Amino acid sequence: MFYGLIIRMYYFDNQQHSTPHIHVHYQDDSAIIEIPSGKVLEGSLPKAKQKLVDAWIELRQEELIADWQLAINGDSIFKIDPLK
Repeated sequence: MFYGLIIRMYYFDNQQHSTPHIHVHYQDDSAIIEIPSGKVLEGSLPKAKQKLVDAWIELRQEELIADWQLAINGDSIFKIDPLK
């Protein structure tokens, strides 16, 4: 969680979306965002918040992909540092 954004990665979520992705929630908005491209697969976020998520994905891309592999295998994922 950072700047009011809640980021989640669900175990075994490769059934819903086969590409690595995260779920992002901000107030009443939510989006599913592809890693590493930052492409929005579903939903939307306010533009300023989307830019923060994009920056975070770019900075933490390797960690996110590693966590994705753990998650789809049903393993515990590691906490990734927030954007500061």
